[in-house]
Amino acid sequence: MADVQAPPPLLVIGGAYFDQGALAEQHQHPDEHLITWSATATVSLRTGERDWLVPPTHALWIPAGCPHRFEVSRAGYGYAVVLSRNGCPITWAEPTGVLVTPLLRELIVHLDGGAARARAAAESLLLALLEPVPSTAFHVPIPEDPRVRTIAEALLADPADPRDLAAWAHATSTGVRTITRLFDRETGMTFAQWRTLVRVRAALTHLARGKSVGATARAVGYRKPGAFAEAFHRVTGQHPSIYQGAGAPPKE
Repeated sequence: MADVQAPPPLLVIGGAYFDQGALAEQHQHPDEHLITWSATATVSLRTGERDWLVPPTHALWIPAGCPHRFEVSRAGYGYAVVLSRNGCPITWAEPTGVLVTPLLRELIVHLDGGAARARAAAESLLLALLEPVPSTAFHVPIPEDPRVRTIAEALLADPADPRDLAAWAHATSTGVRTITRLFDRETGMTFAQWRTLVRVRAALTHLARGKSVGATARAVGYRKPGAFAEAFHRVTGQHPSIYQGAGAPPKE
């Protein structure tokens, strides 16, 4: 946990509803750190050369001065926690994933409501609860080569798309061997491994909204819940039921 020795330099917490397609071009905040959490929206962020698909179960720490952009692929609520870099006890110099526990979620929603009572204590607790998680928890490498980026973007938009490599090769007028080589070179994974990662990330959003494991499995392209649960456990180390309801819509 972060060691909070002084009152936290929290400037503002802002929650808003984002429409699908909402976009912020690349920008940076020289003097402010940012924690971005998509409570019910599906948001992709780009920081430098990395693309992140951030599910409701996590947030992303973006340090001051780090160029970033975001795009909303599915409408919903999102929150931004803005901190002054001066005196901030968090010293992470790179974009860092954060697990959004139920308590952390309630603190963000509570502070966004503007409640003044015991606010300093709530702000300190929020920072103390920030736990970094490995970037592999929800970092999805996006290939740059246009032949395979077309495939990647289509699967990000619809993870349940059942087309295999041969079908994708036909759709993109590219050879199967070429697609295989490009995925390995640009993502460090096979096509099957990359698609599994995308499906698991998409599943986190469905589960966080309270969908059953079976319904989630079908929504992301698995015919059998057991096969989905096995793939999910292989990527996250946990059973998908752990994440059910973790990103429920904030209370009014």
